[in-house]
Amino acid sequence: MKDFIHQNKVYYSPVEFAIAHIGGVWKMPIILCLRTHALRYRELKERITHISDKMLVTQLRELEEKGMLSRTIYREKPPRVDYELTTKGKQALPVIDQLHAYGQVLMQTENISA
Repeated sequence: MKDFIHQNKVYYSPVEFAIAHIGGVWKMPIILCLRTHALRYRELKERITHISDKMLVTQLRELEEKGMLSRTIYREKPPRVDYELTTKGKQALPVIDQLHAYGQVLMQTENISA
């Protein structure tokens, strides 16, 4: 397979390129939280336990830069910001669902309690 260059970075496989979009500890949980409707920052923070404010902001920015989610700012007092999956973000859901199911099987097989 030919190397793929995107934004001055070389990717050696489609899997590597996909993981650059959804990989890491927090991106997939964020995407899953947004699967059915838009959420505000506070709602995401409440649903994703153990994530720091700094990490959530960083991950939301990265997902927005990759085109996985959109951010809508409402000119209200106080200002309101909604985060919502884009079409590209929704396309990741079946893959994340499969990884989730596979992880559950592995955890049961290894007798790891969640």
